[in-house]
Formats: sequence, structure tokens, C-alpha cells
Amino acid sequence: MRYSIEVVGNFILIVGLIVYGSKLFAEYHSRGKWAKNVTGLLAGIGMICLAIAFALTKKNVEVLLKISDSGVSNLFLDVSSALLLAAIAAYGIITYWKPLRLLRERDIEKGLKSELPKIR
Repeated sequence: MRYSIEVVGNFILIVGLIVYGSKLFAEYHSRGKWAKNVTGLLAGIGMICLAIAFALTKKNVEVLLKISDSGVSNLFLDVSSALLLAAIAAYGIITYWKPLRLLRERDIEKGLKSELPKIR
């Protein structure tokens, strides 16, 4: 029981570090000031390296080996592929929907103007 609590706690810590490191790394790309960019970049890379260091302990690697033997990696590969395809589809829909929406707004605007009484 204690072993499984340690493993779950380690993986929660690792996921938290990766998420926070990725957030800092994303902040690096979104900010305009160079000094803040570099600190965010270095902090993000540092957090991700810390998470990797925690992931590569002997106990965690043993658990990862057991998980890899179960074939769960194929499930993650399928989920990853589905999410990537959904992202591509969403990008296409958003990109091509906007011009159609603008044309529709023009038609609605013309219809509304024609219904208004002419005031002189």
C-alpha cells in the first residue's frame, strides 16, 4: 500500500511540474519583454528537467516498465492521434468558418437596413 501511494504521489508531482514548466515556457513565448522571456524560458526548462529527474528514479522506471508491458502505450497513441486530428479539424473549421460568417453577417445587415423606415 505504501509503495503504491509513493508511486501515485511521485507521478502527481511529476505531472504538476511538467504542467507548471509548460506554463512558464508558454509564458516565455507570449510576453514581449526580453528579460521576462528569458526568466520564463529558463524556469520552464528547469521545471521540466526537474520532472524528468524525478521520473527517472529506479522505482518510477520499474513502474513505467510494468505499464509499458500492459500495452497502455497503444491507448495513449490512439488518444494522441485522435486529439491531433481533432485539433487539425478545429483549425480548418475555424479558419474557413470565419469568412462564411462574415458573408452571413453582411446579408443580415442588408436585410435589417432594408426593413428600417427611411427618415429624412
